[in-house]
Formats: sequence, C-alpha cells, structure tokens
Amino acid sequence: MEMERQRSVQKLKCTVQNYEWGKKGLDSEVARLCASNSGSKIDPQKPYAEFWMGTHQSGPSFLIDPNNTTSSLSLKDWISDKPDEILGHRVVQKWGSDLPFLFKVLSVAKALSIQAHPDKELATALHKSMPDLYKDDNHKPEMALATTHFQALCGFIAFQELKDVLNNVPEIVQVVGSEVANQVLQTDDEDDKVKSVLRSIFSQLMSADKQMITAATSKLKNRLQTESQVRQLTDKEQLVLQLEEQYSEEDVGVISAFFLNHMKLNPGEALCLGANEPHAYVSGDCIECMATSDNVVRAGLTPKHRDVKTLCSMLTYKQGFPEIMRGVAMNPYVTRYIPPFDEFEVDRCHLPGGESTEFPAVPGPSIFVVTLGKGTICTSNGDHEIVQGDVLFACADTRISVTSASQLRVYRAGVNSMVFGAS
Repeated sequence: MEMERQRSVQKLKCTVQNYEWGKKGLDSEVARLCASNSGSKIDPQKPYAEFWMGTHQSGPSFLIDPNNTTSSLSLKDWISDKPDEILGHRVVQKWGSDLPFLFKVLSVAKALSIQAHPDKELATALHKSMPDLYKDDNHKPEMALATTHFQALCGFIAFQELKDVLNNVPEIVQVVGSEVANQVLQTDDEDDKVKSVLRSIFSQLMSADKQMITAATSKLKNRLQTESQVRQLTDKEQLVLQLEEQYSEEDVGVISAFFLNHMKLNPGEALCLGANEPHAYVSGDCIECMATSDNVVRAGLTPKHRDVKTLCSMLTYKQGFPEIMRGVAMNPYVTRYIPPFDEFEVDRCHLPGGESTEFPAVPGPSIFVVTLGKGTICTSNGDHEIVQGDVLFACADTRISVTSASQLRVYRAGVNSMVFGAS
C-alpha cells in the first residue's frame, strides 16, 4: 500500500429523490437525513424516496467547505481534478477517474416497479439506442442492506412452486392459456427445458393485453377476498392484494408477483441483486449500494415506461430462493457485507455511547453516512464532529477512527476489498 496521505475527510451535500413510492414527510428516514444534511425543510405531504451519495449525474453530491457552506464544486469534478490522489491509483486503473459506486438510503412506502438492471453489454446498447430512457452505459449490480424490517420480491420461485401456483391460481392460466400452463406442468424439474419454459410463460403473462390482465386481476381479487372469510390467506396472496390496492387491476405487476420470491429481511440482513435478475422492493428502509448507474428496465408496478420485450429477453431465469447475507464481523461494532461485485462493499457500524472503532486505511475511496446519533471522526489531519445526516468522503489511504458521544450508527461504502487482495 502507498504511504498514508495526510488529508482530512470531505463533507458532502447530497441529493434527495422524491419518487412517488417514497415514505412521506417525517415518516421517511430519507427526509430526516436530507433535512439534517442540507438544512432543508421537510414537506409532510411530499414523498422522500432516495438519498443519493456519489457522482451520478442524476443526483450528484457537492462539497461543503470548512465554513459549512455548500460549494458549487461537485464531487465528480473534484475527483476528476486529481483522480489518482483521491481515488487511488489502482481504482483509477480499473475504473477510470470516476467513483465506481453509488451509495443510497431508501425509504419505501409503496412497492417499486418490477424491474431488472442490464449487464454491461446490454447497458451500452440500450444507452446508445435510447439515451433518454437509459442515462448511462454502465451495469448496475446492487446490494440492499435492511435498516428496518424490509420486504422485496426477488428472483423466480422454484419450478415446483411455480407448478403449485398454476394449480392454485386459475386466473394466471386464464391469461397465459392452458397450452402454455400445461407445458410447465408437464416439464420435469430437472429438465434442460425448464428455463425456456419459464421464459415462455413469463413472457406470455407480461405481454398480455391490458383488458385480459384487468379481468384476471379483478377475478383474483374477488376470489381472494371471498376466501379470506373462511381461510387465512398466504403471505403472497396478501401481498398481491396489497399491490392491487397500490397500483390497479390493469397492472400486470400485481399478478406476476406470484412468479417471484417474497423476501423478508430483518435489520442487518442484506440481499444481492446481480444483472438481469427481476426484483421489486416492497416496503421498509434500507442502505443500498451499486455500481454507478441508474439503468432500470421496468415491466410492472409502475406508471413509467415499460420495456416488456427487453426485460423478458434479458432475464437469466435462474430459480430458487436468493441468499440472505448477514455480513462478517470485523470487530465488536463493525459488520462488513462483501457482495460478488468488484465495485463496492458496505460496512455497518453501530457504536454504543462512549465507544470507539477504527476503519483502517484502504487503497480506495470511502463514503460514510451517519444515520443516527453524534460523535467524532478522527483522521491524521484532524477531528470532525459528526451528527445524523452528515455524509463524508474519505480519499484513498485515509485511516479513520470513530468515537460516539451517544448511540451512533454509521454506514460506509467502499470499493470491494477483494479487489485489493484483502478480506
């Protein structure tokens, strides 16, 4: 490792996204962080969905000077002036002179769209052909780390489970047709054709006309409401009714939820989402980290543009319940989550009052966000008081220690340490 450089961390003012699925007013963790970070007033009627920390053009961060005034200098421009010093030579060699990850906090009140993120090759093609829809040419592997109880739809259910769905949800068969449904029912779970059969039925469902979807969803809703009088609905059935309330009978995303795994994360549990995997966050708050991209291919649970053809052709059609990550303890207060993606990792630091911990110097940049409490961050170049809503950028090779004045929660995003040959 290069000799540690004598530099302090840099405070950032960050961007909030007011997507309509976000929690409103003070119910939103994002709103509370935004208010503390920028001094802005919270509108109780407004949704506060995502808090972005990074260099992406759709939500850039800006430097805050020592007098606590936001400068007009963006983090991206500041980095591009001296990328080797700020990002570290090895990061610049691998990714160029931009931050390779985007760090976020999400507050989800209403389900996000059923979506997938393209791999690098597809992202390049989509950006070239539809730059207004696909804003950049990068892939977007991501990880969601629950900070409250968090629900998501993620990946396709196992093939046997899909057969059970077709036997128990006649409304799906009504949409896709008995021939397509029978193809699934008559295919052995171990058959090489499983993926192509799954692709066929999912594409048939997602491509069905609005009138057919509306009729099937209405029928499904009436049946489940009637049956709820005599039996306990399953979690998935209850979720489908919730999605219908949030969106509408004509949204194919409601009925297609039966095809996806219903994930329930506890605080401190995380989920990795690779390229070309279908998913939709349903409710709760999370820390999210991803490669620096905002490319989303949507097909349901959204009023936005739906690119059903691209989504159905890009998916891997991998089946089974995704792994839930619980992280690795680095010390009594810090847990590290290392995804199978080079661009990022996330540390979760929960410090009781009056305790300290250290983040050793690494050959890449880090972003820290304080989500609760207050304390002090110390570097070789000075101390910085920190409170909820503070976001700090640390250059490569900066050793940091954190001391809490009260219960303190800090999350760090950095380049995956596996890239540097460390665990």
